[in-house]
Amino acid sequence: MKALARLTVGLVILGAAVTAPTLESINYDSEAYDATLEDLDHLYSYENIPVGRAEIEIATVMPSGNRELLTPPPQPEEAEEEEEEESTPRLIYGSSPQEPEFTGVLGPQTNEDFPTCLLCTCISTTVYCDDHELDAIPPLPKNTAYFYSRFNRIKKINKNDFASLNDLRRIDLTSNLISEIDEDAFRKLPQLRELVLRDNKIRQLPELPTTLRFIDISNNRLGRKGIKQEAFKDMYDLHHLYLTDNNLDHIPLPLPENLRALHLQNNNILEMHEDTFCNVKNLTYIRKALEDIRLDGNPINLSKTPQAYMCLPRLPIGSLV
Repeated sequence: MKALARLTVGLVILGAAVTAPTLESINYDSEAYDATLEDLDHLYSYENIPVGRAEIEIATVMPSGNRELLTPPPQPEEAEEEEEEESTPRLIYGSSPQEPEFTGVLGPQTNEDFPTCLLCTCISTTVYCDDHELDAIPPLPKNTAYFYSRFNRIKKINKNDFASLNDLRRIDLTSNLISEIDEDAFRKLPQLRELVLRDNKIRQLPELPTTLRFIDISNNRLGRKGIKQEAFKDMYDLHHLYLTDNNLDHIPLPLPENLRALHLQNNNILEMHEDTFCNVKNLTYIRKALEDIRLDGNPINLSKTPQAYMCLPRLPIGSLV
C-alpha cells in the first residue's frame, strides 16, 4: 500500500511539472538592458499574458543610466505671461516700464533725453559732470549745492542755466570752451560762495553776487574792459581772488578788506598807485589779512612804488628791476 501511495504522489508531481510554463533565465547583458520605457511596447507584447504574470516579465528589465528624464508638459503661454507680470518689479512713484518718470529721482531730463543724474553722478547735493563732452549746462536738481562740470565743451552760460537754484554754493567749470556768459547767469544766486572758471576763453565777466568768497578766473582772455569797475567792492567775505594768465593791464580796485590772496601773475600790468593796497591818508593803517600777493610775470617794477606796500604784512612777489 505504501508503494502504491508513493507512486501516485510521484505521478501527480510529474504531471504538474510538465504542465507548468518554462521560465527563461534572466540575462542582464541582453539587448533589453538599455531599453527605455518608450521601447517596451516594441520589445514585449502583453496582450496574451495573464495579469498575474505580467509583473514577472516587467521585473526582467533593468533601469538604464541613459534613460531620459521625464519632463512635465509645457504650460500654456498665458500662464507664463501672468507669472512674468507678477515677477516684474514696480518702479518707484508708480511709473511704468514703458514710460519711466525720473523727475525727483534721477533729476530733470537733459537735451539728450537722459536724466541729469543718469548722465552725470549725483551724490547727495553734489552733481559731478566732469569729462562727459557736454556742450551746455544740463538741467540740475533743485537741491544742488555743488556743481562740477570740468573738462567738457561748454561754450556759453545762459541766464537760465542756474535759475532758481537757491542752494547752489560752488560752481566749477574748469577747462571748457566758455567764451560768453549772460549778464544774469550768476547774479541772482543767493548762496553762491565759490566760482571757478579757469582755463576757458572768457573775455568779460558778468555781474557777480556779493556772497562770493573764492573766485578763480585764471587762464582766460580778460583784458582792459574784461572786469567791471568796482566789481569786487562789496564782496566783504571774498578771501581768494585768482586772475593769473590773462591780459589785464591794471589791478581791479577797490579790493575787499578781508582779501587774503591776490594772484595776478602773467598779465600785462604796467603800474601801481600808492593807494592800491594802503590808505595814504592814514599812515597807521595796516592791512593784516592780505598776505599773499603775486605780481610776477608782469612788466611792472615794484621798486618804483615802495609806499604802496607799507601797510602790508608781506611784500608782493614780482620784479624789482
